[in-house]
Amino acid sequence: MPSQATLKAIALVGATGTGKSSLALDLAQVADVCIISCDSMQVYSGLDIGTSKASVEEQAKVKHHLIDCTDTSNIWNAQIWANAARQIIAEENEQGRVPLIVGGTGMYLKALTHGFADIPAEKDGVRTHFEALQQQHGTPYLYAMLTKVDAQLAARLEMNDTQRIIRGLCVFESTGTTLSTWHQKQHEVTTQAKQSLDCPVFVLEVATEVLRTCIAQRFEQMMQAGWLDEVKWLESLSLPTTHPVMRAVGYRQLLDHLQGDCTLDEAIEKGITATRKYAKRQRTWFRNQTSDAERGERHVLQKMIEQKLL
Repeated sequence: MPSQATLKAIALVGATGTGKSSLALDLAQVADVCIISCDSMQVYSGLDIGTSKASVEEQAKVKHHLIDCTDTSNIWNAQIWANAARQIIAEENEQGRVPLIVGGTGMYLKALTHGFADIPAEKDGVRTHFEALQQQHGTPYLYAMLTKVDAQLAARLEMNDTQRIIRGLCVFESTGTTLSTWHQKQHEVTTQAKQSLDCPVFVLEVATEVLRTCIAQRFEQMMQAGWLDEVKWLESLSLPTTHPVMRAVGYRQLLDHLQGDCTLDEAIEKGITATRKYAKRQRTWFRNQTSDAERGERHVLQKMIEQKLL
């Protein structure tokens, strides 16, 4: 049995479009518990339609945490999210409740369940410096820089993985220690995290063809709800192209349309294709990284999770 100090939560995860939010809303209402969003884009204010953020009506029914956490000019990461999630779990546990963690960002869940080495914050101006270099010389130029300071990390990354390459350079420039070295400290942190959190994971699964259809239908529904206007607002912020929200699936393709690179119909088609590919990557990630999880369709998981919550 877990100790009294152990935090307790339940995670319902899976690929985009599988219906996690709908199931979670039903479960949370029955058990009178809150929902903690595990979505790397829902933390940003203003990104509502394209992230399928809980509506005002849904939030009135069930308390949702870790949505609209920060302005889009800022950047959140897995460590920030995990720290915030642990605090919410602790507060809910003190009230005798077990919160429901819901989403599809696997790395955020892993940060919570396995922990991250406590990497110091990036120094002011460091990220801006490397973003400027990326704009001037391109990502391969930064990749060459990374190979000189952290060859181990570079070997694991693709040459065009701008976000992670910049992160590696920023960590080294800010701390004088490579990101690979920080990662090597992970084993001890992981052991401590597992001992302090009791969080069974449930992966919602949907047949491939059904999911493909759901993704296309949902994309069209979001367009009808005004998603393009939301993307126009995002474009008006003039954020750097390296910012995570500028690379988010769906947003990126619609931004290409607004910048004249393709027609709206082409952007929608590309967006649907990109979303399907993203869902495939998510399914692969959860299959490989959550080997101990319970998996199944909605009717199966609903009964299993209700037994845990009630």
